[in-house]
Amino acid sequence: MSTYIDAFISALIGNLEWTWNSILFKVTWYHNYFWGLFIISLIVWGLEIIFPWRKNQSIFRKDFWLDAFYMYFNFFVFSIIISGFYKLLEVAFLNLNIEVTSLAIINLKALPVWGQLLLFFVVLDFVQWFTHLLLHKFPVLWEFHKIHHSVKEMGFAAHLRYHWMENILYKPLKTLGVMLLGGFEPEQAFMVHFLAITIGHLNHSNIKITWGPLKYILNNPVMHLYHHAYTIPEGKYGVNFGISLSLWDYIFKTNYIPEDSGTIKLGFLEDDKLPTNFVSQLFFGFRRKNK
Repeated sequence: MSTYIDAFISALIGNLEWTWNSILFKVTWYHNYFWGLFIISLIVWGLEIIFPWRKNQSIFRKDFWLDAFYMYFNFFVFSIIISGFYKLLEVAFLNLNIEVTSLAIINLKALPVWGQLLLFFVVLDFVQWFTHLLLHKFPVLWEFHKIHHSVKEMGFAAHLRYHWMENILYKPLKTLGVMLLGGFEPEQAFMVHFLAITIGHLNHSNIKITWGPLKYILNNPVMHLYHHAYTIPEGKYGVNFGISLSLWDYIFKTNYIPEDSGTIKLGFLEDDKLPTNFVSQLFFGFRRKNK
């Protein structure tokens, strides 16, 4: 038992120290996700201000500060809180002789660096696309995902506005993706993580980007806006589930872009019943299902 307690405390303190050192610039820039997130956010927000798609939308749009708080809560605060529990699972798996290489189907180390990064990016993005689809397909998961879809005006910070329970689902499945790659994360994986943050910010931004012919590969703000549309095609539980790549939506026929004016209504049926403050949203989804 003491082994588990020590592992839990060590992970918690380690993550807290890492975050604090990041804030104090004591972490190398390419691993400093705290200031990396800040700089990427500032750049994308600046592009929103200079090149607004919906010109009548305020610079400080509806729920701007709530979304900004969610960014740092989900990316750092909750990560610190939950790190101890993930460490407990890791120790438990090791005691059962289950290692991160147990499910390996690809030897990532055998590839050149660019191949490692590309495969790492593609595999993890597919895992996230599939997880995102599950959040829409199953009502019990959709209750939590409603927090993200309660956004009424899109902007970069909406990217990381989501219920903390989504971390509980995404993290293990992303870990599974890494296990399939031999439990190996490329040394230069920070490039993939920063790229994913940038694409995610852009997809939620008030900027009109389609990427031209690359729209069939890369997700974009026009496509993702329709993921947040109040009205979706009849008989579907959602469209455009892409995270960084739109590729999966075109392959599995979940793509949908009827027009590109950017003026559609966002949200979901009876979204006015969802609490508007952060504290109440923390506990949303655990109460009786909203009809």
